[in-house]
Amino acid sequence: MISLETIEQARERIVKHIRSTPLVSSAALSELVGTQVSLKLEHHQLTGSFKLRGATNAVLQLSQSERDRGVMAASTGNHGRALSYAAQAIGCRATICMSSLVPENKVSEIRRLGASVRIVGSSQDDAQEEVDRLVAEEGLSMIPPFDHPWIIAGQGTLGLEIVEAMPQIAAVLIPLSGGGLAAGVAAAVKAVRPEAKVIGITMERGAAMKASIDAGHPIQVEEHRSFADSLGGGIGLSNAWTFPMCKALLDDVVLVSEDEIVAGIRHAYEREREIIEGAGAVGIAALLSGRLAHVEGPIAAIVSGGNIDMALHRKVVNGLNTMGEGS
Repeated sequence: MISLETIEQARERIVKHIRSTPLVSSAALSELVGTQVSLKLEHHQLTGSFKLRGATNAVLQLSQSERDRGVMAASTGNHGRALSYAAQAIGCRATICMSSLVPENKVSEIRRLGASVRIVGSSQDDAQEEVDRLVAEEGLSMIPPFDHPWIIAGQGTLGLEIVEAMPQIAAVLIPLSGGGLAAGVAAAVKAVRPEAKVIGITMERGAAMKASIDAGHPIQVEEHRSFADSLGGGIGLSNAWTFPMCKALLDDVVLVSEDEIVAGIRHAYEREREIIEGAGAVGIAALLSGRLAHVEGPIAAIVSGGNIDMALHRKVVNGLNTMGEGS
């Protein structure tokens, strides 16, 4: 487990390098659900997603020799962008490995930040194999996207901001993929307000953490194209941190369909005036679907990222419901 003290130390370490994002009330969602709903607008973060918190906490703890060798990671896009930004800030080179499923807008932004990009295979696991090879052959410092205490503690700082802004919080909705965000936020929230419910939200197809929790151990799942592309990928069969923490700390995991994710993106745009990516919309999607009607008391939904390809966003707003097809 990651302690509250460790998360507080991470906040002190990264506070000058990241943005404390707003937690704003949603009149539309509050009326729909019948209780106060607030959105944690983490897509306003400097790199467009929460990932900057963990990446910054990690690179700031590297030794000088590790920085000199350079850093690398496998990514579905947002971690790669965050690590590239954090590495550039300290004068360190970065190499990011991604699969062919990562949208081009995320790939090009990582290149813009000066990182070396490698596109490998068709899954996060394929990209991770390339990372492992390069670490062994070239001695680069690997900064994993989720399964590391430095990453988890950095993401947990978001949970501190939520409970401080909303002390009577009853439930926090967290986009769930590899579990770095969910583990960190759950650790922070449960330490400060143990009675609060912490609920992971993810897509129906290829939900690796949900499948692993159900199985009782990490398992591999097939990756699929999804509007919530940032939630794709496995959790690693040797997962040491996020799997046990999510298994112990999450009160529930809710699955949403592709149509529901699309509805979440549209709601954010039309009612909240926010442009967000599919992964960032899953909490809104779960609220719109009625699956969280049993939750009583103030709810905070984390809008985790806004790095959506704008051509895709326009299509979604205009009626796209499936990957590659119009409604």
